[in-house]
Amino acid sequence: METNTKEEKRMWKVLKSEYLYRDTWLTARKDTVQLPNGNLIPSYYILEYPDWVNTLAITKDHKFIFIRQYRHGIQEVRYELCAGVCDQTDATPMDAAKRELLEETGYGRGTWQEYMVISANPSTMTNLTHVFLATDVEPVSTQHLEATEDLTVHLLSYEEVLELLRTDQIKQALHAAPLWKYVANENRKQV
Repeated sequence: METNTKEEKRMWKVLKSEYLYRDTWLTARKDTVQLPNGNLIPSYYILEYPDWVNTLAITKDHKFIFIRQYRHGIQEVRYELCAGVCDQTDATPMDAAKRELLEETGYGRGTWQEYMVISANPSTMTNLTHVFLATDVEPVSTQHLEATEDLTVHLLSYEEVLELLRTDQIKQALHAAPLWKYVANENRKQV
């Protein structure tokens, strides 16, 4: 493994930074950077987002909680994990994940743990996605959807989740990654 000193020498130097666009859901920045070898990149574009959360939620009777909603970028309705944005009112990413699960599905309680932290694109995006594994969750409320949300809740068996993964039905990479990790961990337990 590389030492911190070697890694620090590989970092780029930001010579100039300007914001091109700022809005609630999109902030775009253009940096002029210098690489460690002295080469310049005059226009390196960065997208700034707040951190995101995803929850791999499993009920007491071992059903996986999925939502199904339309995604305008690919113009398809897809299965996804419960997910959302870390709001300024959330004390921690876990608080954000618990809030999102309750709001979108009506499920809560259970045992929670941080499962992984991943990036959608570390090359051009500033945020991280905090993924949580919540087991033994149960219905505690009804959905409390925002005006812009239109989704349905689905309880799927492990075999149904595997089939979705095997047939490339989970298009959201930040959802597929923790699901495949879960499958890998389950397979390791059986060996």
